[in-house]
Amino acid sequence: MKSTPWSVGELAERFGLATHVLRHWEDVGLLTPARDAAGRRRYGEADAYRVATIVASKAAGMSLDQIRALVDTGSAERHRILETHLADIDEQIAALERSRAMARHAMECQAHDISNCPNFRAHVADIVSGARIGMPFPRHAGEHPSGPHATHEGAAATPELRASSA
Repeated sequence: MKSTPWSVGELAERFGLATHVLRHWEDVGLLTPARDAAGRRRYGEADAYRVATIVASKAAGMSLDQIRALVDTGSAERHRILETHLADIDEQIAALERSRAMARHAMECQAHDISNCPNFRAHVADIVSGARIGMPFPRHAGEHPSGPHATHEGAAATPELRASSA
């Protein structure tokens, strides 16, 4: 690591950021770089690690307010914010799992338009009728009740269809 302090441009380049991003993070209290005799920002090793923490936390979906609490050693909100963030991640994972299940169902489904698939319609009938709001899908929504390769009439798919979709 460089032993002399970095300028705002040098540190920004190291992390692939625009210089205004570092200045903004300073404005919101995430960074406090030293200043040289001419008043220019000078970033040291600790600042570089702080920037790495901010970049990694943003990539993980955290807001700047959440990050501020994460790096503030005196923040009593730290655990609550992290618990909320973990719950948000769990919701995102569940949404991605539903998306994967939907894509698998569409790939295995004999209906070319999944909205015409009786099994898909069964999963969403209560939403269409207004009895429930939201789109949760079972973990293995790609599998039809009578097997992943069944036809919509409930009969087994031909061996050729089973082999082509396996």
